[in-house]
Amino acid sequence: MIPAETLLLFLLASAALAIAPGPDNIFVLTQSAMHGARAGFIITLGLCTGLLVHIAAVAGGVAAVLQTSALAFTVLKLAGAGYLLYLAWQAFRAGSAQIGAARSEGLDARALYVRGIVMNVSNPKVAIFFLAFLPQFADPARGAVVIQILVLGALFMVTAWVVFSGIAWAAGGIGDWLGRSRGAQVAINRMAGVVFVLLACRLVFG
Repeated sequence: MIPAETLLLFLLASAALAIAPGPDNIFVLTQSAMHGARAGFIITLGLCTGLLVHIAAVAGGVAAVLQTSALAFTVLKLAGAGYLLYLAWQAFRAGSAQIGAARSEGLDARALYVRGIVMNVSNPKVAIFFLAFLPQFADPARGAVVIQILVLGALFMVTAWVVFSGIAWAAGGIGDWLGRSRGAQVAINRMAGVVFVLLACRLVFG
């Protein structure tokens, strides 16, 4: 049984980490501004589903492979960067009419959900972070470490979902205003494209 004070400390640390600017919350911000709060909420669900993969990897020790295998780490980084560059290419190609249509008709929920999963799972730094972060709050004296890791991972996932949903809601409001301005629509797409390129560079070279 994990003590209440340890859980509280873990939740506060998780909230701070989720709020701090990073690839995932910046991704939610840009996508919500472009496609609306609904899109942001669905992408958030995808990101949190991706966290399940990392949590399971840490609990099973798979993340240790990424930490010790330069090839596996590099391949996953390049895959994630390639996906971000693909999104950047789409954003640079889109015009104001395309943005308006996307917001009025709504993007396919499955595509948005998968986009969130791919964004999270393809970032090997998340697995390494979990490998370094979660065990700090687990104690073998309290029982099975794997169970503790899974509990802590679930709490982190819920915290991230709350924070990212708040970001999606706020950015969606900005997107409503953008939807009434063709110039702003084009500008936000160009900005999103730049953000995706920067995130790809950060993933590879950061």
